[in-house]
Amino acid sequence: MTTKPKARKFRIKRTAPALGSAAPASERDTPPEKPAPEAKPREQTQKPSAQSGEVASNQQVQSENTIDAIRQEGLTGRQLRMARRVAQKHGLAPTSDFDAVRLLRAKGIDPFQRANMLELVVPQAGAEQHEGGAPDAFASLPASAGGAGRAQLPQTVPVKQQQLPSTELSPADRRSQEIQNIQRDIARRRRKKMGLLLVRLAFFVILPTFLAGYYFYTIATPMYATKSEFLIIQNEGSGGAGPLGGLLPTQFATNADSIAVQGFLQSKDAMLRLDRDVGFKTHFTQNWIDPIQRLSDNPTNEEAYKTYKKNVKIGYDPTEGMIRMEVAAADPLVSAEFSSQLIDYAEQRVNNLSAQKRDDQMRDARQGFERAESERRTAQENLVRLQIEGSTLDPEGVIASLRTQIGQLETQIIEKEIELASLLNNARPNQSRVDGARGTLEILKDQLAALNNKMTDVSQGENSLAELAARIQIAQADLASRDLMLQSALQQMEQARVEATRQVRYLTVAVEPIAPEEPTYPRAFENTILAFLVFAGIYLMISLTASILREQVTS
Repeated sequence: MTTKPKARKFRIKRTAPALGSAAPASERDTPPEKPAPEAKPREQTQKPSAQSGEVASNQQVQSENTIDAIRQEGLTGRQLRMARRVAQKHGLAPTSDFDAVRLLRAKGIDPFQRANMLELVVPQAGAEQHEGGAPDAFASLPASAGGAGRAQLPQTVPVKQQQLPSTELSPADRRSQEIQNIQRDIARRRRKKMGLLLVRLAFFVILPTFLAGYYFYTIATPMYATKSEFLIIQNEGSGGAGPLGGLLPTQFATNADSIAVQGFLQSKDAMLRLDRDVGFKTHFTQNWIDPIQRLSDNPTNEEAYKTYKKNVKIGYDPTEGMIRMEVAAADPLVSAEFSSQLIDYAEQRVNNLSAQKRDDQMRDARQGFERAESERRTAQENLVRLQIEGSTLDPEGVIASLRTQIGQLETQIIEKEIELASLLNNARPNQSRVDGARGTLEILKDQLAALNNKMTDVSQGENSLAELAARIQIAQADLASRDLMLQSALQQMEQARVEATRQVRYLTVAVEPIAPEEPTYPRAFENTILAFLVFAGIYLMISLTASILREQVTS
């Protein structure tokens, strides 16, 4: 009698309608068994026909009710197959997957619990029954079935709800899900990094830029800038006096002077003179000027000079030779006054530079000329003294006259000797003529001897005419050289005068300083943009440096 009801129960499982997607899967995985000779519907198994003449026992009815309750739990095909394998492992012989679950639960074994499964919530005592009046499968398990205080089975799915397939994913779906998880994690990290970047930018760039813009638009005191232009030119009438003539343009000729004036206007000396004349420090220590641009009550020269360099800007263009100056102050009239005073200082400095050059050049030339003139006067006095001290004013003329007389006498002697020789060559010479010729010859020779003696007397000794003539010649040569030196000194003096005239400089104002009507500074928008660029550049440099250092440390 026991075997036949089991066969009827097996037939009921094969013919029962599916309670979801689990039943067909269990039928596919369950090995085929020999079917019973007669298959009857479920109603017939629960209520045997009176014609069969058989009565089911209480144990059989209880087993069928338990199987029906397990079938209503909505177990998946994977769970049923797992129950069949566990039952075979424990040596049981179930007739179906649901019967394997029933047999395992009867022995106190949870077919769905794995060794590494997390412990579930402990079911409360007096668990509610399932809908439809079916008792809960946990209520019939003893304490040793799955361990005290643990739920040995997975949660059941209500029968009336829609049955879903297994939650296990295929490898492709699992890979796609993991890729999506990675993409979401990357997007989350990017959003986090972007948020941190925005926070850093707001703290290091936007906030300082906002503070700078607030200062420029609200707090900064308006400054009025007065602009002026002037240039330094030289004397136009002396362009051809130098060696290069008029080849050099005016701006190149006055380049050094312009640079010197620019340096003077940017120096502390100009600031001190401006403060002494018109009160530069007093103007910038007024209380209504904002704290950043205002000087302290008793500022030092260094503090005032820093403010002076910020408010006085001077530029020099070497191609045009123009000096451009911009003076800023809190009052437009004070700004124009400062600019006029600085131009006056520059003009005085230009005059001092050119005057010093002219004085130096003329002083040297004048001293050379005076020295040459004095030496020439000394040489001339020496020559006159030599001429006065001697007995003869012109010893050279006396000597030349004696030489001329001696030469004439010698010529006459030669002629008389020729004449005498001609007379003596006659066979019967005229004795009177011969005697006359001889007498004349003797006289000429005596005169020649007297002249020679006189020539000898004047050319020998310390006071001779020869010595005196030599000293006079030396004095005359000295006087001639002194004349040349005096002439050269005179030429040098004239050149120095021309050069001094060429060194004259004039400061010409091209643009007069005029007080502005509107404030020039601060340029709020431009300064705010500049502050943003500066802070952004600083942040970028720090970020790049930190990234490079981090990479070097971690590598």
